[in-house]
Amino acid sequence: MKKVILAALLCAVYGIASVNTTVCKGCHGQNFEKKALGKSHVVADMNATSIETALIGYKNGTYGGSFKGIMKGQVSKYSDDELKAAAKTLVK
Repeated sequence: MKKVILAALLCAVYGIASVNTTVCKGCHGQNFEKKALGKSHVVADMNATSIETALIGYKNGTYGGSFKGIMKGQVSKYSDDELKAAAKTLVK
């Protein structure tokens, strides 16, 4: 039991949790090929730096137009490091 608690604590401390991109696919498509609600950028066409800038900007309220409020709610629970890691995984 102590090992399980220690492992959970280490994961929390080192930010090993990951962004759940399954939720993102509801609007952006299974392969991130769609414009969310017909208006957003196509994530599959973006590079890692652009995705990172968008995700962290949504979190900080410094990026986005009409989707700023929706996206802030989606990304605010993640650390900047988790969002950076997610941006790298979304690039083909």
